[in-house]
Amino acid sequence: MTDAAELKRRTAELLAAHPPATTGRADFLKARFDAGLAWVHYPEGLGGLGAPRSLQAVVDTELEAAGAPDNDPRRIGIGLGMAAPTILRYGTEEQKQQYLRPLWTGEEVWCQLFSEPGAGSDLAALGTRAVREGDGWVVNGQKVWTSSAHVARWAILIARTDPDVPKHAGITYFICDMTDPGVEVRPLRQITGEAEFNEVFLTDVRIPDSRRLGEVGDGWRVAQTTLNNERVAIGGMRLPREGGMIGPVSKTWRERPELRTHDLHQRLLKLWVEAEVARLTGERLRQQLTVGQPGPEGSGMKLAFARLNQEISGLEVELLGEEGLLYEDWTMRRPELVDFTGRDAGYRYLRSKGNSIEGGTSEVLLNIVAERVLGLPSEPRTDKDVAWKDLAR
Repeated sequence: MTDAAELKRRTAELLAAHPPATTGRADFLKARFDAGLAWVHYPEGLGGLGAPRSLQAVVDTELEAAGAPDNDPRRIGIGLGMAAPTILRYGTEEQKQQYLRPLWTGEEVWCQLFSEPGAGSDLAALGTRAVREGDGWVVNGQKVWTSSAHVARWAILIARTDPDVPKHAGITYFICDMTDPGVEVRPLRQITGEAEFNEVFLTDVRIPDSRRLGEVGDGWRVAQTTLNNERVAIGGMRLPREGGMIGPVSKTWRERPELRTHDLHQRLLKLWVEAEVARLTGERLRQQLTVGQPGPEGSGMKLAFARLNQEISGLEVELLGEEGLLYEDWTMRRPELVDFTGRDAGYRYLRSKGNSIEGGTSEVLLNIVAERVLGLPSEPRTDKDVAWKDLAR
């Protein structure tokens, strides 16, 4: 069984064979994956060693101390946090071998084609159609709020393959090549002035059946793996104390005593404590993940993440007064990642408004927590046994 001592030995061997100072970044990351030190809990041959997930920190600590490059996880977060665990669980061996290595090394960026203009909160009502044609599928439809679509090579996609059954039953899960004919990506400018989100139009896009994940019609179950991991990735990220949004406002409080008031002090103390509680809860959630798949607890963490970000950023703008109303740049850009802490207070205030929408709206997540964590009765559903084609739209 692989233990901490064995992982340290393997890491030392990797560093000796591929010194970070003289090895190119891409070459080092490929060597790390091949050595099983990418995500140690994955199977051998797929970037891991079948070791406990909790031992990943042993490898990361050793590599960080040696100055080794990482795979820029914020840029490839959708691939790492959502696509990879879904491919690992439902993909064929050929799919795992093809997609996981370039996904982890960052050679190929992934995006997520789930939400639609008429199916955001009610994702199962999606209308993008995939029709079987020979040994593949022809897909037509529109997706929206797609982060990183403008830089992505691959996408995880859910589409309706049977309109004659209830909405949750007629969905199938695919991998879509974003460079294929018929895939059109349009920028979606946000309140920040940037367009990190996109609209994606799919017109007669042909997807071979070899890029299907799971069984035909079983896409909703496959998508649950993606969605559960997405909420953990967003709300349960590892942070140091005063990491995330609480860091900049705490720094301003310490360095700018002339801005302080008693009321702001009380509000900052309350939010600081809540941010620390959320951080420690995230640590506990990650420990739970070492013994199983993510559950509905991730929805609670994502809820807390959104609320805290919005309240903290609002407090920061109030603390700064007139300075908080300034905004550094309204230039239309298409960034590859979201950088909350590296920007000004105005950006944080505006961008955090999207936190209660992306990755599952807060309203939907409240339902999940109520029903699956607290065990409360579910809301009445009149569409449960109605074929999708017969639903009012």
